[in-house]
Amino acid sequence: MANLKDIQRKIKSVSSTQKTTRAMKLVSTAKLRRAEDLAKRSRLYAQKMNEVLAEIAGRIECNKVGGLEKNRFFKRIENPKMIDIIFVTADKGLCGGFNIQTIKAAKQLISEFQEKKVKIRLRGVGKKGIEFFKYNEIEMYDEVVGLSSKPEKAKSDEFIASSVEDFANGKTDAIYVVYNGYKNMITQELHVNRILPIDSDAFDCENASKRSMLEIEAQDEEHMLNSLVDNYVKYNMYYTLIDSVAAEHSARMQAMDTATNNAKEMVKSLNVQFNKARQAAITTELIEIISGVESMK
Repeated sequence: MANLKDIQRKIKSVSSTQKTTRAMKLVSTAKLRRAEDLAKRSRLYAQKMNEVLAEIAGRIECNKVGGLEKNRFFKRIENPKMIDIIFVTADKGLCGGFNIQTIKAAKQLISEFQEKKVKIRLRGVGKKGIEFFKYNEIEMYDEVVGLSSKPEKAKSDEFIASSVEDFANGKTDAIYVVYNGYKNMITQELHVNRILPIDSDAFDCENASKRSMLEIEAQDEEHMLNSLVDNYVKYNMYYTLIDSVAAEHSARMQAMDTATNNAKEMVKSLNVQFNKARQAAITTELIEIISGVESMK
């Protein structure tokens, strides 16, 4: 039977851990409420921007019968030679499988392109992912720490700008973003998105003019399109960070809730063990006393 002091020490240690995990859960819950609200509003803005971009691009494609084939931002290379892969992870752990899911998805995407003999430039946001790839001796082309935990539009724009510039100049043939996004309070959704080149295969030319709400001169469409693409890429990168941080708080809240419940169950089990050990000690003492009295008769 375990020593009573050892069991008491374990109970104190687990109870202390339980208090810590409960506090972390409450902090993540409070942060999640703010991040969730921001993510929802940002999602609506991103969706509207994507709709306007798709409409203008669709009008150019439909009216000029393939008018986008010369536009670098829409031109898809069938056999790419080099691509950028951007992953977003958290700067901290204690959030369940949040980070490892993103890392696994990034590794799988890297393997798929390497099998096709495509060169990869890996760009990382978030300490956990960066540390993993560096530990596994996978070269990082670009990295930033602190941006995933506190998304800032200016820093986000600065981070993605060089990647977009290289794509526009023909140095790379595509840009992919891998991250874990927020779906609801208990669910995160893994995303593997190609943000450049923009997919133009789904344009519905037959109904494009009928549903259009925009009044734009034909000669202005291409100028507006290029301006929109720049804003589209920058804002999608910023939205990715916002969506990721909301998912991170959601995952950490669940992880800390599970840890708190496990600690509670462990304390309960240790208390039972302590009571049994104490009862056994008392019984042993009683037997020794009775034996001593009997021996004196």
